[in-house]
Amino acid sequence: MADKAQLQEAIKTQGEVVRKLKSEKASKEQIDEEVAKLLQLKAQLGGDEGKHVFVLKTAKGTRDYNPKQMAIREKVFSIIISCFKRHGAETIDTPVFELKETLTGKYGEDSKLIYDLKDQGGELLSLRYDLTVPFARYLALNKITNIKRYHIAKVYRRDNPAMTRGRYREFYQCDFDIAGQYDAMIPDAECLKIVYEILNELDLGDFRIKVNDRRILDGMFAVCGVPDEKFRTICSTVDKLDKMAWEDVKKEMVNEKGLSEDVADRIGEYVSMQGGQDLAERLLQDPKLSQNKQAFAGLTDMKLLFSYLELFQVTDKVVFDLSLARGLDYYTGVIYEAILSQTIPASVSTPAEQNGADEAGVSVGSVAGGGRYDGLVGMFDPKGRKVPCVGVSIGIERIFSIMEQKAEAEVLYKKNPKLLSQLQHCEETGIPLVAILGEQELKDGVVKLRNVASREEVDVPRADLVDEIKKRTL
Repeated sequence: MADKAQLQEAIKTQGEVVRKLKSEKASKEQIDEEVAKLLQLKAQLGGDEGKHVFVLKTAKGTRDYNPKQMAIREKVFSIIISCFKRHGAETIDTPVFELKETLTGKYGEDSKLIYDLKDQGGELLSLRYDLTVPFARYLALNKITNIKRYHIAKVYRRDNPAMTRGRYREFYQCDFDIAGQYDAMIPDAECLKIVYEILNELDLGDFRIKVNDRRILDGMFAVCGVPDEKFRTICSTVDKLDKMAWEDVKKEMVNEKGLSEDVADRIGEYVSMQGGQDLAERLLQDPKLSQNKQAFAGLTDMKLLFSYLELFQVTDKVVFDLSLARGLDYYTGVIYEAILSQTIPASVSTPAEQNGADEAGVSVGSVAGGGRYDGLVGMFDPKGRKVPCVGVSIGIERIFSIMEQKAEAEVLYKKNPKLLSQLQHCEETGIPLVAILGEQELKDGVVKLRNVASREEVDVPRADLVDEIKKRTL
């Protein structure tokens, strides 16, 4: 009986946890997790003839897509694929899982996010973490030394999902890569041109593309006094500057990675620098950095890259940013990342996404990234033969999140529609705004605009309706 009483008390406590989360409008995922715990406790009481209570839900970090969402995805894929093909790429496919050894040692500190599969009595396997390492394995296995390819497929990461920002454990990547010998910086510039074209055509709002070079970073670490064996781990820490303040990054360098404060401060001076071709020219005159062979080679190529970007007419969106690091171990040269300059207003996110979104809105972050990885294919080739490669990956799930939230509201066609059922339909399908036009609104020459999530209503003059909707959804 004591056990039963304890169980009932635990159920009561867990019930309060669930109610508190609901009242605080916590994320659906967090609520589902606590509800699952509550149902498991109830199942232990032996109710319903002791049957195990199965909680029907999608796995953590995954989601279903309804027909409307799939239509948006197909439109986005169509734009991206047509751009890839326009640049002469052909497509391939690779298995969803690889030998564990294929993926080991390629992702730096992110290796802990790889999904390992249970040993089935033969090979040790892992789900693919990205499409780049399988591509390099494909080139080495098939002895291909020249190809321009794109690949769109799902990848898997055991990450802490942030559904609001389009971060999942299962998600699509859209990769474009150029493998083979070319004149310096021409393929790199083409990859940046592709990012520019896709983001412009998708019309996601203002964006910028940050570029840097691993050789410049390594040279910078060397002249600042970072020991060689700590280059990669410090690089992973610098990579967090887009999510953390410099003081927090410095603290990690000093307290966790063992750098002295002086060395960290010298790194801080460099990583605060941004510019274009002018910054590359200025750093080529830097008395310390210009004397480092790696940094000098990287800066020379960066200057050349910007001359090509100027010819491609994309320099208005590209910035040379010394804080850009990208933590993956396989990069050897130019690296880049595209970031949207704006956040998604909380008022246009779906109810599920509103849970966990702050009042200022939802920051989307990076929507594309990539770089040069000249040594990766050689890791798989028995004779160590290298194939120069450069590529870019479009962060498709984050783009879907934005496109879904910008999707037009739909009209519910019914003979005698009830307002309540229409509003419920909007909540269920994530429609952010409702335009209400009744007898009084017709008389007053206005349209009542309702925010579905907050339920706030405002009367808008009919002539201003389009501008008001744009203001609230862009």
